[in-house]
Amino acid sequence: MTERSEAKNGTRRGKKLWRWMSLAVAVLLLVAGAVTLMNVSAARANGASTAEQSADTAENAEATEDTGDEKEGEEEEDDAKTPVPVEVAAVSEGSVSAYTSSTANLVAENEVKVLSEVEGRVLTLRVEEGDWVKNGQVLATLVRDDQAIAFKKAQLQETNARAAFDRATELVERELISREEFDKLSIDYEIAQQELAEAEWALKKTTIIAPFSGRITARMTQLGQHVRPGDELFQVTDFDPLVARIYLPEKDIVGLAEDRDVRITLQADEGVQFEGRIRQISPVVDIATGTVKLTIEAIQPPRAVRPGGFVDVDIVRETHDRAVLLPREAVIRELQKAHVFVAQDDIVVKRDIALGLEEGENVEVVSGLEAGEVVVVAGQGGLKDGDAIKVITDTEDAAVASDLEADSADVSG
Repeated sequence: MTERSEAKNGTRRGKKLWRWMSLAVAVLLLVAGAVTLMNVSAARANGASTAEQSADTAENAEATEDTGDEKEGEEEEDDAKTPVPVEVAAVSEGSVSAYTSSTANLVAENEVKVLSEVEGRVLTLRVEEGDWVKNGQVLATLVRDDQAIAFKKAQLQETNARAAFDRATELVERELISREEFDKLSIDYEIAQQELAEAEWALKKTTIIAPFSGRITARMTQLGQHVRPGDELFQVTDFDPLVARIYLPEKDIVGLAEDRDVRITLQADEGVQFEGRIRQISPVVDIATGTVKLTIEAIQPPRAVRPGGFVDVDIVRETHDRAVLLPREAVIRELQKAHVFVAQDDIVVKRDIALGLEEGENVEVVSGLEAGEVVVVAGQGGLKDGDAIKVITDTEDAAVASDLEADSADVSG
């Protein structure tokens, strides 16, 4: 009986343990399912919130963009209504020319270095750099002791030789001396004459004189300096005429002739301009360069012009006398086209134009404008056809005018 009871009790305990284990597993499964369901719900809730936020953000951005567009439109409308400050100028009528241009040094045609022709020491200096001198004027003298002694000696020799020749002439006529002796005395006399002439020339050359009238542009010697034949003493320059030698391609010479008018501009000061002419055109073409040399002569250059100065040479090729002239700064160039803004009352009208010759600050208008019309010369950088404008004329608007000039330079440059 006891063994059966223990077996029954063990069976009951095993069943109870199984029930508890099954119950625990079920509870765990229920808990896991609940947790999973909660996570899924939370994820769905977050997704919906994110979508709502994105939609709100897009709506806000669209609203902001619409507001910006509205403001920009309002600003553009305000700008269109506000007159643009500009400067204007009238289209004129006058002469304009086309030039062939080159550069060169303007030099004195007559310029020489005065050299010492004999040996000696500089005794006196009579002139300085910058002095005007006349042809034959004394510039300096050398100590002449040696040359004076040589001259006196040559004189004595020439006197003796002449006396001997005179006696021989009488004797040979009377046949008292041979012809050979007479010929020898005759030759000695000729040699003595030549030596006297050389001594006289050397004595004369101790006085240094100007070879022509002009200005002393350099002094290369000092008082007391010992000089030898060939040493440079002075440089003399004749300022009339001044010439420029330019070299042009052969094709640019076609149609040019001597005496053609030339405009010369000093590069050191562009305000110094004067006339010139073509004096000579070389008859040959330089094979190495393919150019032709032209000699340009200045006509009455100003006193400010110095020999050696660098100049621009403009040769007149073509002139239009009654041309419609436009200020260069008014032209707006676009590739091969050009246009201007014409001021009409308080607005501007864009006008296409055709250009011709250009000279200095003026441009010839072949078509599109007439003399007397008024065009914008500053401030046209932001203009459009039909824009309202305000013309700047008073001195109180000088600062505004300066800004307009800067804008105009950016556009037309």
